[in-house]
Amino acid sequence: MSRQPRSWLFVPADSEKKIARALESEADALIFDLEDSVALANKAAARDLLRNLPARSGGPQWWVRINPLRTEEHRLDLELLGKADIHGLVLPKAESGADITELQHRTGSIPLHAIVTETAASLFGLLSYRDVKDSPLAAMSWGAEDLSAALGAASNKDGKGRYTAPYTLARTLTLAGAAAAGVQPVDGVFADFRDEPGLIDEALDAARDGFTGKLAIHPAQVGPINHAFSPTPDQIAQARAIVAAFAAEPSAGVLSVDGRMVDKPHLIQAQRTLARAGE
Repeated sequence: MSRQPRSWLFVPADSEKKIARALESEADALIFDLEDSVALANKAAARDLLRNLPARSGGPQWWVRINPLRTEEHRLDLELLGKADIHGLVLPKAESGADITELQHRTGSIPLHAIVTETAASLFGLLSYRDVKDSPLAAMSWGAEDLSAALGAASNKDGKGRYTAPYTLARTLTLAGAAAAGVQPVDGVFADFRDEPGLIDEALDAARDGFTGKLAIHPAQVGPINHAFSPTPDQIAQARAIVAAFAAEPSAGVLSVDGRMVDKPHLIQAQRTLARAGE
């Protein structure tokens, strides 16, 4: 089973230097950004740069964060399809499954990764992503910065650096919405790329809760993210044992594995662990 990307590294699409550095990183997926990190005056040049990238040969998946729906820049971004080696599109400021359907009508079956909590209205639409017919949706992630601006917040964190209630709600709804839709849940960015211990703590918390990947804004964040979302050897061994036990007794509802009682939910989690390990 193919492994979902653990690290999704944003790179401004108008910077040849940063693109070259990102291509040399160990990221599982690169997100060439045509939205927030590219000034309006530079967007046309950024699209030209992406059109002229050399053909992809192995390495990370290539995704493009296009501009929001119903904007002129969005229409121009879609002209890249078929002219660059793109694995999928990242849709910012998505508000519901209807946005996926609208984009699907223009792009067909190309995989989509939706950033689903960047507006106030988006918090009310997280369940709707499961209802998209023949959905190309592959992943959902959340964003705190645009949301805090939309809500008029002075900050999205408290004095101890922890997300406040509106943003922990957005994070939780993204996780639940992605699980309901059957797509990859991806944790949001950790903005201080110099704070590696903080990044590791946040990534491990996300992996514990059920996220299987995380957005990155700097190549230095890729290694810690990949490590946090990679099962440990002990976790892999335990998962293999659970899967093997149920394979040997497929009619069993509950089994004992290494002295611990396990049931079907444990089997599902074990299968997911092995999928994350690329097995």
